Amino acid sequence: MVVTQENVAVNGSSRLSPQEIADVLRERIRVGDLKVGDRLPTQAELAEEFGVERGAVRQALRVLHEAGLLSNVSKGSPPRIAEPARSKGEPQPTMVALAARLVEAFRAPQVRIDAVCLTAESLMLGLGGPIRLIHSGELQPKSIDVRILLPSREINLAFPVQVDGRGESDPVHQRWLAQRNAQGHVLRHNLQSLRTSHGIDVRVTFRALPFTPPVKLYLLNGTEALMAYYMVTRREEPTDGGTLDMYDVLGTESLLFSFEARAGRRDAAYTGESQKWFNALWETISTDLTLS
Repeated sequence: MVVTQENVAVNGSSRLSPQEIADVLRERIRVGDLKVGDRLPTQAELAEEFGVERGAVRQALRVLHEAGLLSNVSKGSPPRIAEPARSKGEPQPTMVALAARLVEAFRAPQVRIDAVCLTAESLMLGLGGPIRLIHSGELQPKSIDVRILLPSREINLAFPVQVDGRGESDPVHQRWLAQRNAQGHVLRHNLQSLRTSHGIDVRVTFRALPFTPPVKLYLLNGTEALMAYYMVTRREEPTDGGTLDMYDVLGTESLLFSFEARAGRRDAAYTGESQKWFNALWETISTDLTLS
């Protein structure tokens, strides 16, 4: 990819900042123009390509190195594209791993997030990081498209459920429904407010599933799949009307497993098939969902 004058003219400036240079190189890595193990051009070549001083290139490379995208940065020769560290590391709890991956996903100009989950709690909380960085000016996506599949209010959920079975009023189901709707409203409001404050094209769409998903799945920009199992446990929760004894899941604490298309054939296959599965559910058996 060659940076043209059109590419270089950012915010009325004739030169790219170190952060903008890093974003261009990051995008090349994301789309596969630069692959794991490839060497970058020399600092002199990059400086000539971008029309900047070598100091700006060094700062851009430092940004990418700190993000774990480059290796061998300080060994005299041009750095290489690093193996994704998260593919080799241990899985982390959903709230730890998801927040970090969402920040990286929001560095793309066009952001697309697809999710299958029991409620939108983890996604709602995880989006707080990239939204704050958009307000601070560090992230500048042009569009955000979020599609979320949640269980229908009309079905008998597999979980959460009362230990002694469904009652007539079923307080556990009503509790879940209230959480599902409230979290969905907050998520949509927080994202759609970016349309007014930053002129970002934002779409947030919900559809209803006719079953309880046994796992949570997040698909980021079509290039990364994050999956966690819903671990069912028995627990009690005090309420104004008494104690709810139920089988429930603690979704934010579930270990999240990451699969990234650029990490190898296995991860690429998992990511691709997960996206196909989501699209099939979205286009076939899911129905319109209105958050009441």
